[in-house]
Amino acid sequence: MRITVFGANGPTGRHLTGQALAAGHQVVAVTRRPGSLTPRPGLTVAVADATDPVTVAPAIEGADAVLSALGTRFSTSAITTYSASATAITDAMAHHGVKRLLVVSSSIADPEWRPSGAYFFNHVLDPLVNRRLGRTLHEDMRRMEGVIRRTGLDWTFVRPSGLFQHPVVTAYRTAETSADGVFTARTDLAASMLREMDAGRYVRTAMGVITTEVKPSIAKLIWNEGVRKK
Repeated sequence: MRITVFGANGPTGRHLTGQALAAGHQVVAVTRRPGSLTPRPGLTVAVADATDPVTVAPAIEGADAVLSALGTRFSTSAITTYSASATAITDAMAHHGVKRLLVVSSSIADPEWRPSGAYFFNHVLDPLVNRRLGRTLHEDMRRMEGVIRRTGLDWTFVRPSGLFQHPVVTAYRTAETSADGVFTARTDLAASMLREMDAGRYVRTAMGVITTEVKPSIAKLIWNEGVRKK
């Protein structure tokens, strides 16, 4: 398949691009920093701002599927990256007749998500980190989901829990809407997106993804994923 990947040079996008190429797909990697991607067979680099319809459209033309791993850091200011990119991407997909879209969102987008057996997370970390420090980010993720829901595309919202780095893919779990767990390895997130792209089990709904075999340090996770500058 020919896949367009947004956020291709980000922490999840790099895994997604690498795994897709290893599986034999042709990948159009969309980035604003082309020098950060190493040339490889099957890889085409497209320079674009994901929120700019003019530069987004050519990257999507001819694709069989579009996968977005765009992300940004927590901020006290308003965030529009997710919703603005969703508008540009879905408009371009409609224009070029591309139907399949998978977009990284978050378990936080499910208002009922409360992982079982995680009292400290549910009553301390989630209210403090996700609902307060990450409030503007998650608000825009919900706006992004709203933009995409209103399209006629075959979309899937891919909702990980707390993201962390891990070198290999594990026996991750998926579930409709959100999954019952606190952590998701970025390798597993990427693998789940590629599997769902082929399987189509969660079309026009959300797919939760969790990692259960390994657990990161919560303090390190918060620092690396929400606070530390790229």
